[in-house]
Amino acid sequence: MTWELHTGDCADVMREQIADGAIDLTVTSPPYDNLRKYNGYHFDFERIAAELWRVTKPGGVVVWIVADATINGSETGTSFRQALHFMGLGFNLHDTMIYEVAGTGAKGSNYAYWQAYEYMFVLTKGQPNTVNRIADIPNRYAGQTTSGERRKQNGDKKPTKPRRVRTLGYRTNIWRMGRDGLDIHPAPFPEALARDHIISWSNPGDVVLDPMCGSGTTGKQAVLLGRDFIGIDISAEYIEGIARPRIEKAAAQARQLAMPLGVGGPE
Repeated sequence: MTWELHTGDCADVMREQIADGAIDLTVTSPPYDNLRKYNGYHFDFERIAAELWRVTKPGGVVVWIVADATINGSETGTSFRQALHFMGLGFNLHDTMIYEVAGTGAKGSNYAYWQAYEYMFVLTKGQPNTVNRIADIPNRYAGQTTSGERRKQNGDKKPTKPRRVRTLGYRTNIWRMGRDGLDIHPAPFPEALARDHIISWSNPGDVVLDPMCGSGTTGKQAVLLGRDFIGIDISAEYIEGIARPRIEKAAAQARQLAMPLGVGGPE
């Protein structure tokens, strides 16, 4: 398990430091629509998107977490335009997921319902290499045997084979999670959000990228889960002051957990 951090414009760093098709999974959230100030920096979406297409390996995945501001009574629609641009580059829009922010409070326009979610566009370069769907929803009828019917395209019904209901069912594509309360960065997303996407779309030993890594949440979870990690951020303050210490600590924890007894560990 290896990891590295780079300070600079992420499009430039990807172009200069990352080979074609080197990345299995990207999990990132850009500073969208100036909803939060980001040390005065701005980002060039189209250059970043083009580099993400280049560095993503066939079958790789990009998870793009984004929301829209409301300006002059209208949502900007930036998120949709970005998703369509990714598709124009060649990405498949594998899933449009929702991150429902628990405990978000009153947010948005007084003339609309409070804003409580962000989009998580799951973009794939062809058919995804890895899909590890998380099953953690208790099934009401766990252990029982069920059967039913499935309707064909022509309207006919076909009996389904009896099956035993699993204890836990798969999640939907709406994930409800609270913020982690990391106040030293303007827009952190929950550690569980990064963790669960890394579990879902990659395997141990894969390379995970966050080109706008901020406080290092994706990197922390990547190294804890045995993935290699590359993080980039334009702010040296965030890289050196927040992300690097967090990831160093996580890497030490991962090494300790992997260390066999009697080899420098507790006896």
